[in-house]
Amino acid sequence: MSDATSLQGMQHERQYEFSLPENYFFRSEKGLNRRVIEQISYHKNEPQWMLDFRLRALEIAEKKGRPKWGPDLSALNFDDIYFYIRPQDRKGTNSWDDVPEEVRETYRRLGIPEAEQKALAGVGAQYESEMVYHSLKEEWEKKGVIFVDTDTGLQEYPELFREYFATVVPPEDNYFAAVNSAVWSGGSFVYVPAGVEIEVPLQAYFLINAQSMGQFERTLIIGEEGSKFHYIEGCTAPTYNSDSFHSGVIEIICKEGSQVRYSTIQNWSHNVYNLVTQRALVHKDASMGWLDGNLGSKVTMKYPSCYLLEEGAKGEVLSIAFAGKGQHQDAGAKMIHAAPYTSSSVVSKSISKDGGRSSYRGLVEIHEGATNARSNVECDALLLDERAKTDTYPYIEINEKTAHVGHEATVSKMNDEQIFYLQSRGLEEDEAAALIVRGFLEPVAKELPLEYAVELNRLIELEMEGSVG
Repeated sequence: MSDATSLQGMQHERQYEFSLPENYFFRSEKGLNRRVIEQISYHKNEPQWMLDFRLRALEIAEKKGRPKWGPDLSALNFDDIYFYIRPQDRKGTNSWDDVPEEVRETYRRLGIPEAEQKALAGVGAQYESEMVYHSLKEEWEKKGVIFVDTDTGLQEYPELFREYFATVVPPEDNYFAAVNSAVWSGGSFVYVPAGVEIEVPLQAYFLINAQSMGQFERTLIIGEEGSKFHYIEGCTAPTYNSDSFHSGVIEIICKEGSQVRYSTIQNWSHNVYNLVTQRALVHKDASMGWLDGNLGSKVTMKYPSCYLLEEGAKGEVLSIAFAGKGQHQDAGAKMIHAAPYTSSSVVSKSISKDGGRSSYRGLVEIHEGATNARSNVECDALLLDERAKTDTYPYIEINEKTAHVGHEATVSKMNDEQIFYLQSRGLEEDEAAALIVRGFLEPVAKELPLEYAVELNRLIELEMEGSVG
């Protein structure tokens, strides 16, 4: 093994070792109950309607119970989870210098100040249950763009917020959406007015620092008619002996003619249950693109979806999943065609090694009357060793004779001839394997902004350490 590869291995072991002392203004008791929800609402000074919404969601969650399909969640113990941690006794700030030093130090390791200096449209940073930093470029504020944390959206834009909140993903939708609805905290509230195009991405970062922590951000994004923008988020957490729990809800409304993209690279540590609901409502001639990268967590369940509600609506999902030892990545997509001349595309790339398991779970549904709807799904899985596992669970329901639907799935193993050829060109075996994996992922990675594509390649190299040889 080369010195460079040995160094990569050390980096891989240390990549999550950046947790800091847990000095918090408030931390709820462990467990999910009415008292915890009332404390959350009290600390946030919420209106009565939101507390009522939270308590109703708790009742819904208790009635629904956990899903009986998909990955094994039996080890996820709510009684050992802190559902709300307030890191500071004040709301988020627009000044990086006002953020507590221990929070700034953690985010320095994630590159937040450097990112802010690259003239981004806006940056938000969430630490535990609260957004601690938010900045939006003045030029976009003047055009009426709103990019604040979700709690601020509730307080400062109450009518706009209430009009759209929980209209895309109501608490009745699924168990984890109900849990999120009961205890949600933080996330991003984005509103882009009609005809406004934001040339550079809006970005948010989510960090779990505490042990046995639950993070439940609620992101609400509204693109008015003819708007065009790209929202990117990154997620991470340090490794502890006990498990943590992340269950976000992402709601997006794409109005007529809008073009919205949502990209996420989630690099949770391998003790995090990552159980997320992501959905967009796509109206006439609008387009919605999800780019979903999952390279960490103990278990992931995440299926970005597009509800194509009106004629000409378009949806796209590009998905990457990397499952290593002890990991189950259960990812996929949902495309619901409810109108004529709608189109959708799903490209899923998964990699498994060292006993890890990746699963594609997808739904394409074409309603009666959705004439000339088109959908194409491509699922490609790469197994790096004999212990790796992969599954595909496609579900296609077609109720319209004029629909055009394609589905293709492939499973392949690491090619010894390719490895040999690359070694003959001077690469080490690990380097050759990483290059093959990057080539496998290239159709999805090329859609990322440059700095995120570089980061994805670096994470792939770390995950690939020790995969061969």
